Amino acid sequence: MAQGPFRKVAFISSFRPRKCGIATFTADLIAAAAVAAQGGFEPLGVALRSEDDLTYSDPVKFEVRQNVKRDYASAADYINFSHVDVVSVQHEFGLFGGQAGAYLTGLLDRLKVPVITTLHTLLDRPDPAHHRTLVDVCDASERVVTMNTRGVDMLKGIYGISDKKIDLIPHGIPGLPFVDSSYYKHKFDIEGRRTILTFGLLGPNKGIEVMLEAMPAVIRAHPSVLYIILGATHPNVLRHDGESYRFMLQQMVRDLGLQEHVIFHNRFVSDEELHNFLCAADVYVTPYRNGEQLTSGTLSFAVGTGKAVVSSPYWAAEELLADGRGRLVGFGDSDAMAEAVIEILSDDFLFHSLRRNAYDYGRSRTWPVIGRRYWELFNGRQLPVRRAVALIKAPGPGVSHVEMPEPSLDYLVRLTDDTGLFQHAIYTIPNRAHGYCTDDNARALICMAHYCAQSPEPRAFDLLTRYLSFVTYAQQPDGSVRNFMNYDRTWRQDEPPHDGLGRVLWAYGTVMAHPPSAEYVSIVKDRFDLSVHLVERQYPRGMAYSILGMAEYLRQFPGASDIKRHMATAADQLVDQYEENRHSDWDWFEDLLAYDNAVLPQALYVAGTVFGNRQYLEVARRTGDFLLRNTFENGRFSFVGCNGWYHRGRVKAKFDQQPLEAASTIMMLDSAYQATSDKRFLVLQRNAFDWFLGRNDMDAALYDFRTGGCCDGLTPEGVNLNQGAESVLSFMIGLLTVLESAPRIADLTTAQELEMIRQTAGCDDDA
Repeated sequence: MAQGPFRKVAFISSFRPRKCGIATFTADLIAAAAVAAQGGFEPLGVALRSEDDLTYSDPVKFEVRQNVKRDYASAADYINFSHVDVVSVQHEFGLFGGQAGAYLTGLLDRLKVPVITTLHTLLDRPDPAHHRTLVDVCDASERVVTMNTRGVDMLKGIYGISDKKIDLIPHGIPGLPFVDSSYYKHKFDIEGRRTILTFGLLGPNKGIEVMLEAMPAVIRAHPSVLYIILGATHPNVLRHDGESYRFMLQQMVRDLGLQEHVIFHNRFVSDEELHNFLCAADVYVTPYRNGEQLTSGTLSFAVGTGKAVVSSPYWAAEELLADGRGRLVGFGDSDAMAEAVIEILSDDFLFHSLRRNAYDYGRSRTWPVIGRRYWELFNGRQLPVRRAVALIKAPGPGVSHVEMPEPSLDYLVRLTDDTGLFQHAIYTIPNRAHGYCTDDNARALICMAHYCAQSPEPRAFDLLTRYLSFVTYAQQPDGSVRNFMNYDRTWRQDEPPHDGLGRVLWAYGTVMAHPPSAEYVSIVKDRFDLSVHLVERQYPRGMAYSILGMAEYLRQFPGASDIKRHMATAADQLVDQYEENRHSDWDWFEDLLAYDNAVLPQALYVAGTVFGNRQYLEVARRTGDFLLRNTFENGRFSFVGCNGWYHRGRVKAKFDQQPLEAASTIMMLDSAYQATSDKRFLVLQRNAFDWFLGRNDMDAALYDFRTGGCCDGLTPEGVNLNQGAESVLSFMIGLLTVLESAPRIADLTTAQELEMIRQTAGCDDDA
């Protein structure tokens, strides 16, 4: 029976069985808060996951995929409807998706309950993205917890956070007894040996090699010494570099002849095992390489158990080991490390003094003490009352409330072989007779670059490299691009004019702006630079694609003046094209609306945003509005059909409508919003996407929920059931674009959305 106030607290963090220090911290915090609450506490776990094979148990009730942005909005809604009183966030930049972990801020802004954020990392020289993210997180939090006094000073001085919002609560440590290590050494069959311990997830920043280099000198002074290196390799290190760091350490042990004095325990140990190892150790060492580490759970544990500690002077160590609680030595200084360890093992008075000072200091930081501090914070009178949660909006006419499907790679995998992406399919069977084209593989490369940025998974990376390989092979030594390849991998000799060059530049630019790894930037930059001189020779759509690629290039290299010159020339040519063809009843670049129409105003929206050029933006506005007036009818999109197009002065062809037009319109509307901040464009964008799902002239879905593919078009007889490359890529790119935009319109009411739709010419009063 609870004897005090009851609080339901949602914890946003990593959780076990994920092997990371924050998961361990969160488990200890929940256990300690439960004890302090005396029955008045219910935790609800929201787990950030990066691995697909983890199975969570209570208290985890909801899982967020780290790099899937929409999961963050969904998590906020789940918390809002779960009667939670307060939210506790465990913040570390690498835990959350988006640039500098920015996806978290969208979740916090959507919450209706007060937030208390514990900061596990602070940067003293943050780049603009990390600075902005941390300030946004703090602004969205009622209280901000840091674990040492340096953190308080950094929050105030570097990030401008008011000290009225900041709480100083140290890292908790287990309440272990002060024991003689000899009692525990028999558990590991190391009686009679002086023991040195390092534990925690291994990675190059741990500096273990510094202690190994110190070991020969320590052994000469104390021949029985044993160094225990306890812990598995950090999962992120393992994912990118494998066991190369551990193998390097093991080679050092062999080279230095330390085999009888160094033991590796390559595993993530239980709490009980860790406590036994700590109690068996005489000296604990943390020779970290990086000084900018504000917290250290492993060092806190060592201090709390009364270990004699030698450490490099990173921020956490400077505070924990002050006033005779340990010894600090310079970064990378193995000689000083050896001297400090030898002195401690040789001087019993010093050894016991360090242990006693550390243990006494740790009594103020045990988990029962820290649990009470957090429980008081969760019950703080200064926290605002939970805000009422608005009911889910009821669907209204013309307003989209269709659930968006999950992006799936299954159909793209089916349509791709070792060479690249097939152009066409007979229903869902790849049609080898038509081979491949650069246009589609460039589109696919754009799609996979965006997919990997939102949800990096091995299959997406594999597809990206295949499409990139095809595109680079299509590029000739003079920078020109071949487009059509037969199934036997020979290039078609009589290929018609095409826009392959522009799409290739767009694809290269997208990979530069969203590289799967840094090495890709150099590769695609060279390929981009090879072809950019040909931009001005293209047809209007090719120039438009090139402008989009050059804008992405400038996101990575904003000072590239030659790219800016090419981009301005291409944009000027589009403006000239508009001036030559416009009439009082025809605001367009040509005397007809043909294929992929929306990319033309999109390119000028993008160029206008990059250059701050009002003329580009004005032409983009006029032509974009003209296109919307002629494709948005009666509250739904009815795109120009390819069976006749729409010539000025004639009747618009209604069929066959193609998925390319929907995707192009979605991207144009996104660029229009970026240029104007007018949310009307985002409402229309969602309506354009719903064309795929059945809000069209035939009330028929083109997206195939079973295969994950997309049908090739809307005909007078219904849906063309063939599912070729252009169609599935149009759907995927449209979906990824809408998912990125969705949080921006989450706060709009149905009435506001309806009003925005009515503002668009061609939407009647009943829409």
